[in-house]
Amino acid sequence: MNKILDQQGFQCLNEKDNWQLEQGKKYYVIRNDASLIAFVKGDPKRGFRMVGAHTDSPCLKVKPQPETNKEGYLQLGVEVYGGALLNPWFDRDLSLAGRIQYLDNKGMIKNHLIDFRKAIAIIPSLAIHLDREANKSRSINPQTDIPPVLCQWDNDKKPDFKTFIEKQLIAEGCTECEKVMDYDLRYYDTQAPAIIGMKEEFIASARLDNLLSCFVGLQSLIHCQASSDTSLLVCNDHEEVGSQSATGAQGPFLKTVLERIAGHNKLDTLIPRSLLISTDNAHAVHPNFPDRHEGNHRPSLNKGTVIKVNANQRYATTDETSSLFQWLCRQCNTQAQYFVTRTDLACGSTIGPLTSGEIGVRTLDIGLPTFGMHSIRELAGVKDAKELSDILYYFFNTDILPL
Repeated sequence: MNKILDQQGFQCLNEKDNWQLEQGKKYYVIRNDASLIAFVKGDPKRGFRMVGAHTDSPCLKVKPQPETNKEGYLQLGVEVYGGALLNPWFDRDLSLAGRIQYLDNKGMIKNHLIDFRKAIAIIPSLAIHLDREANKSRSINPQTDIPPVLCQWDNDKKPDFKTFIEKQLIAEGCTECEKVMDYDLRYYDTQAPAIIGMKEEFIASARLDNLLSCFVGLQSLIHCQASSDTSLLVCNDHEEVGSQSATGAQGPFLKTVLERIAGHNKLDTLIPRSLLISTDNAHAVHPNFPDRHEGNHRPSLNKGTVIKVNANQRYATTDETSSLFQWLCRQCNTQAQYFVTRTDLACGSTIGPLTSGEIGVRTLDIGLPTFGMHSIRELAGVKDAKELSDILYYFFNTDILPL
């Protein structure tokens, strides 16, 4: 995302510095290589038009001391990050990517982003012949069933995963590493994203929840024209694990940036003039499991962005903000759908209620209808993504909102 912002003329800000912001100019700031806020500065006395998303997705995260050597195979112990659907992780060509902390040749701790960029691991399924009930009642133990296999290993040698990391750092041109100190590494599926279906109307990819929303929001912002209100995209980390962190929606990142943009103007007078559209994928009604949806609220792929509603504030949508989004859809000649969880099922949540509660901004929760949410490969609609991009562009650029 930062590369796209650089190409589009956005200036990178450092949180440690004093900011000298100019109206009409474009900026972005990154925290911990995981959360990003980008904005086009408007009139300092006007409010903020914000689009929110999150950068993280459920995955398998490598443990600090992960090496195991069982039956002659090197495996790495993993933790399950977020509410991952585990079955689809089996028999996939997996790679590793993330951030490394290392000690350089001058005794300084530095970090480097790495990506092995090839299949280096797999979680083999147990053959049906060894578990005849697998198709009826299989459950997965995340401690024992999902450590990926990296390679065969000589039992006389003690495996050291950090030596693999050091070799990868050298391969990526980082030659100043004296010692790997720590890492934050996650497995991912190496299968590339694709446009699929006989009519090529579906997007199939890993991490559509919620990188698709990040992408759509980013495309809308980079084409935004300077206007009276400040247009802002916030992409938080840690949504999948509760958002309570320095980079999460329940942390101070957004509020501190808004205060710095506001300058001498009091933020508490600008927030009532502001609006946040929280964008996070929505559950499309599944043709094989239609009973899992409420009868009158059955979003379909490629039939419009979904307005998400929950009486218990799991979503932040109100009648006022819902009406505004319907108005935006009318201006863009598109339509919206509604999602309400069945009353006898638990409802998930988003950054919407958390951000609304933290800074007091009027908030709307929407999302692109999706199949297979939290699977290793998810499915969304091509038309929906294009329409939401148009809606968010209009939201950023229209002179007056009817509120």
